[in-house]
Amino acid sequence: MSWRRLDTLFLRLFVLLWVILVAAHLVAYAVVMGQVAPGRAADVARLPILTSLPPGPPFEQPRGAMPPPPPPQRSDMPPPPAPPPGEPPGQPRGDGPPSLPPAMLWLDYGLRALVIAFGAALGARWLAAPMRRLAGASTALEAGLARGEPLPVLDERRGSAEMRETARVFNRMAVRLREQFDARGLQLAATSHDLRTPLTRLRLRLEPLPEAQRAAAARDIDEIDALLDDTLAVLREQRAGSAPQPIDALALLQALADDFAEQGEPVTLDDTLPPLLRVSARPAALRRGLVNLVHNALRHGGSARLSAQAGVGGFVELLVDDDGPGIPPEQLERVFEPWVQLAPGPEDGPRLGHGLGLAIARELAERDGGRLVLANRPGGGLRARLVLPVG
Repeated sequence: MSWRRLDTLFLRLFVLLWVILVAAHLVAYAVVMGQVAPGRAADVARLPILTSLPPGPPFEQPRGAMPPPPPPQRSDMPPPPAPPPGEPPGQPRGDGPPSLPPAMLWLDYGLRALVIAFGAALGARWLAAPMRRLAGASTALEAGLARGEPLPVLDERRGSAEMRETARVFNRMAVRLREQFDARGLQLAATSHDLRTPLTRLRLRLEPLPEAQRAAAARDIDEIDALLDDTLAVLREQRAGSAPQPIDALALLQALADDFAEQGEPVTLDDTLPPLLRVSARPAALRRGLVNLVHNALRHGGSARLSAQAGVGGFVELLVDDDGPGIPPEQLERVFEPWVQLAPGPEDGPRLGHGLGLAIARELAERDGGRLVLANRPGGGLRARLVLPVG
């Protein structure tokens, strides 16, 4: 049987406790022996050298120190027996080792406590090291899955048997999660690609329609095409593992406002924006997130106003405002859950639906190190704040 099979957490803990107890005993024994009077060194030297508590209770008079005076002897009583050879007069007889004075006992206990505390601190750090490695690998796994970075790999030959097994399970789980993420992206990409064929047929079937109807239907098809392009671009960015890059926020918001205005949508851009605001993000992912926020504002508020401002702590805030009824404060976080959207009447509460726009927008923002926050505006309506790092 190899030693690595015996290297378990139980064995490590057992060895650690034994080493700490022995070290505490040896340190206390060495220090206390240095405090013993020379006349009693021979007696105290008989203290046990194995791990144990010092002899004697700390609140009682130790044996060998100032014995109580003998009772008065009557003249008709025989004299007390003489002590055995080699035992000093006045020394009480006993079978155990001599007791230490209370001061030395407390010194012994205090030294043992200090050594045990120091050993426990070092031991806790030693035993917790595998947990810290696992926590770091879990954080790296989250970043690897969200941003397309390389997955962390734990050393399966390091640590106790329990940690080695945990490392093997973690590595298999990481690989499986990456496969599931890739499969999900591939399925979405295939769906987006396959939709091109029916959209092309729809364009051909628009020819017999009157001009007004043909133009309106063509705009809808163009919008679907743009969404498919954005989806495929986001998937390409994730697959390639591209890093965030500086983006001119003002130019992006202006392009979005122009695109929606061409489609006849009431989307405006604040004309008081700062001259230069750059954010760090992936272009396709940022555009897709903003498009989802604008669609949400148009659907529930009837209009959308785009603006931006410098945030605090090295962040930039991209704002999408609407004039709708807002969201009840207790539901502001729930609307980010997939497949959940609010009912038309606020008093009806949430209901299941195709509420994916906000969930996708938040996920894309978090992949670039940002966050998405919703809040009701004091004057009415809803404000979506997309907070991103400065580029």
